[in-house]
Amino acid sequence: MFKHVFLTGPPGVGKTTLVQKVCEALVSSGVGVEGFYTEEVREGGRRVGFDVVTLAGERGHLSRIREGPGTSHGRREYMVGQYVVDLPSFENLALPLFRHAGTAGGGSRKVFIIDEIGKMELFSQSFIRAVRQTLDSSSCTILGTIPVPKGKPLGLVEEVRSRPDVKVFTVSKENRNALLEDILATLRECFKRSSQSQ
Repeated sequence: MFKHVFLTGPPGVGKTTLVQKVCEALVSSGVGVEGFYTEEVREGGRRVGFDVVTLAGERGHLSRIREGPGTSHGRREYMVGQYVVDLPSFENLALPLFRHAGTAGGGSRKVFIIDEIGKMELFSQSFIRAVRQTLDSSSCTILGTIPVPKGKPLGLVEEVRSRPDVKVFTVSKENRNALLEDILATLRECFKRSSQSQ
């Protein structure tokens, strides 16, 4: 039986937008929602990087385009394509959210948003551990996004994809508007089951 819902699909297909719509619907029906999503950052019409944005509106760098020669000040640099991943900034913002995720009080239903589990985020071993713990936690349903498989498989992404308690929706430009109701219905089922098993 499903406990978590993940969306997958090519970059730019609208996964984050769909997650945000689901969040709005959940909040308006009284469900507690926490977590973060990833937003692209544009300057003068070109994408210069990505930010992590919490549902409470806090924002931090996830990555930026490398400008000029590398100045890593002796730190190890994590690169994805042309982007330098700002691991300390990502961890400082995202990791504390997980500490709250597993502590829903009084049987209250909670959805934890992880947008996304991708190459940039997977440089963080602490993030990988936190995701695994939250997937196994009984007090929380995850709504997340994962990339479509291409190239070398990403360990945690494939782990999530193959879990029997995870329902994966593939988002396309054709179905993304119709999926909202399906995702909400699946999440309601997840809640029903988790409250029965407590």
